[in-house]
Amino acid sequence: MNIEVNGERREVRAGDLAAALEELGFADAVLATAVNGAFVPAGERAAAMLAEGDRLEILAPMQGG
Repeated sequence: MNIEVNGERREVRAGDLAAALEELGFADAVLATAVNGAFVPAGERAAAMLAEGDRLEILAPMQGG
């Protein structure tokens, strides 16, 4: 299915957010996620089903000072 990942169109086979993150290479990363503008906690990613055209935002924490 086609989804938008951080503003870029991507093709994924995964049906849920956790599987999509693994497919996109973010499986072990510490990050924040949102689907269609709604925050999805890490513990709920496997239950967050994706649909054609969804918008996924992936944000990694920044370090520094």
